[in-house]
Amino acid sequence: MTADIGAAIRERFGSRAEISDAFGQVVADVAPEDWVEALAFARSCGFEFFDWLTGVDDPPEAIQVVAHVVNLTGVRHLLVRTRVPRDDPRLPSVTGVFRGADWHERETYEMFGVVFEGHPDLRPLLLPDGFEGHPLRKDFVLAARVAKAWPGAKEPGESGHEPPSRRRMLPPGVPADWAKPAPEPREPAAERPGGPAAGRSGAGDPGAQGEGDG
Repeated sequence: MTADIGAAIRERFGSRAEISDAFGQVVADVAPEDWVEALAFARSCGFEFFDWLTGVDDPPEAIQVVAHVVNLTGVRHLLVRTRVPRDDPRLPSVTGVFRGADWHERETYEMFGVVFEGHPDLRPLLLPDGFEGHPLRKDFVLAARVAKAWPGAKEPGESGHEPPSRRRMLPPGVPADWAKPAPEPREPAAERPGGPAAGRSGAGDPGAQGEGDG
C-alpha cells in the first residue's frame, strides 16, 4: 500500500479524490469533508512524518490548504490538498492526527483567515494583538501600497514661499560659530604714504629735487 499511495487513496475515497503527480511526488486533492480522514488514512499507510501545512490564496473563489507528509521508510512524499471558500474558509483541525500541525494551523489561520474548527488554541502566532486582516491573502493591502498625497508643493513656486537658502557646511569638528575673519579694507594706492602716486609727484617737481641737493 505504501508503494502506491495514490492508488490506495483513490480506492478509499473513489471519485471524491483526484490523484496527480507533481515533480515526482503524489498529490491527492480531496473534499473538505474528507480532509481529516485523508490525512489519517495516509498516516495509517506509513506517512507518519508531518512536515508542514499552509494555505494558498486562489482568488476569486477559494483558498487552498495543503499538507505535506512523508513516509520515512520508503522516503516517499505526499501532498494532500483541499479547497475552502474565500468568503467563509473553515476546515476541521488535523491536530488530532498530527500534533505537529498545531502551530501550522495557527499560522495559516492568521495569514489566510482559515478557521480550523476543533483546534485546541487557535490564536495568533506571529502577528501582534489587534492586527487586522490576513497578510498573505491577495486582497490584503500593504501599508506601503497605499497612495498618500504629497504634503508639500509638487513644483517650484507652488507653495508661495521662496526656496530655502543652502546651509553652509563646515568640516567635522569645526564650531558652528567659527568663521574666517573678513579682511580689512585696503586704502586706495593714491592715499597710502610712499605709494606710487607720491613717488611720481616727487620725481616731477624740480623744487623738491633742489631741496634734496642742498
